[in-house]
Amino acid sequence: MLSIVQLPVLNDNYIYLLHEPETGVTAVVDPAVAQPVLDALAQRGWRLTHILNTHHHHDHVGANLYLQALTGCQIIGAAVDRARIPGLSHAVNDQDRFGLGQASVQVIATHGHTSGHISYYIAEAEALFCGDTLFVMGCGRLFDGTIGQLWHSLQVLKTLPASTRVYCAHEYTEANGRFALSVEPGNQALQDKMVRVRQLRAVGQPTVPSTLAEELATNPFLRTDNAALQQAAGLPGGDSLAVFSRLRAMKNTF
Repeated sequence: MLSIVQLPVLNDNYIYLLHEPETGVTAVVDPAVAQPVLDALAQRGWRLTHILNTHHHHDHVGANLYLQALTGCQIIGAAVDRARIPGLSHAVNDQDRFGLGQASVQVIATHGHTSGHISYYIAEAEALFCGDTLFVMGCGRLFDGTIGQLWHSLQVLKTLPASTRVYCAHEYTEANGRFALSVEPGNQALQDKMVRVRQLRAVGQPTVPSTLAEELATNPFLRTDNAALQQAAGLPGGDSLAVFSRLRAMKNTF
C-alpha cells in the first residue's frame, strides 16, 4: 500500500511524499521548498526517486533543481510545459501512465489554472493529486489557462470514483467554504462540513484531503446544474459553463 505523508509549508501550501514500500520508490508532489522534504525523508529512511509537478508556479517547483542535484531523482511534468518545469526529465501527456514501484499513476490533463496543468491519479490508493485545479469546496484561479479549460478539467475529475481522496496543494478550505455558503446557504451538507472545518482549523489541523463524494455534495464549482446555485449566479436555467464562469467571477471578488 502506498504511504502518503502531508507536509505543510510556506503560508498554506501542502507538499506530499508518496512511498511505495515494496520497492522503496519515493516521490514528492510539488516541492515548493527542500528542507521539509529532506527532513521527512531522513526521519523515515526513505530515498527520493521522483518529483511529480502539477504545474510550473514557483510554489510548486521551487525545490526541483536542488532536490534533483542532491538525489538524482527523475522530474515528471507536462510535456506542454517542458520549458517551464525546472529540471524536467520525463515529459507526460494526458492519459499517460507510469509506475511508482508497484503503484500505477495516471496523468490527467487539468488545464485552466495554467495552460499546462496536470493532475496525478493513483487508483490503488484512491488518491488524486490535483495541484491548484480542484480545492476543497473551491477551484483554482485562472492564470494563463481559460475558463473553458478549467470547467472541462473539473468535469473530467467529477468522473473519478466518489471514494477518491482529493489531495490539493493549498489550505484554502475555510475561505472557500465561506463563499460556498454565500451562494448556497441552504445546503445542509455544506453547513455540516463547515462546522468540521472550523473545528479542525481552530486547532491547526489540515482540512485536506477531502473526498470526491464530499466535493460533489458541497463544492459549488462541481454543482453548476443545481437550481439554487444557478439562481445565486443570476442565471436560472443557465448552461453549466455560463454558471461556472459567473461563480468563478463572483469568487474572485468575494
